[in-house]
Amino acid sequence: MALSAALLAAAGDLTQRIHDGVVARGFTDLRPAHGFAFARLAPDGATVSDLAAHLGVTKQAASQLVDEIVRKGYAERRPHPGDARARLIVLTERGWACTRAAEAAAADVVGVWVELLGEGEVHALRDRLARIAPYGPIRPSW
Repeated sequence: MALSAALLAAAGDLTQRIHDGVVARGFTDLRPAHGFAFARLAPDGATVSDLAAHLGVTKQAASQLVDEIVRKGYAERRPHPGDARARLIVLTERGWACTRAAEAAAADVVGVWVELLGEGEVHALRDRLARIAPYGPIRPSW
């Protein structure tokens, strides 16, 4: 249990520090959950159904989140190129700027880890965690 508690604490701390860094960079109208949505939208956009599956929520909950980030100017709805019935949700320039702010905040956190543990230890930690939980959807636990 001590290991799982430590991993959960580290994940929670990382999420909070990234969020704090995003807020410090001027994006004060978001919650950490928005960052998990942006992680799915960032590559090429996504449908509400894709986003719901990524976040592990209902389509209705994902639709409400999309309504919110569209209203705040972080994303927009576009026609889906492969499905006339679907809408593609893509980040706007404001959404991309927020994503870049989150990446910079994450780099700041990892920089603190490097100072504390050393670069080699941080790389080894990354490699070991990737063996345990290969990179996949990054999503909150609801």
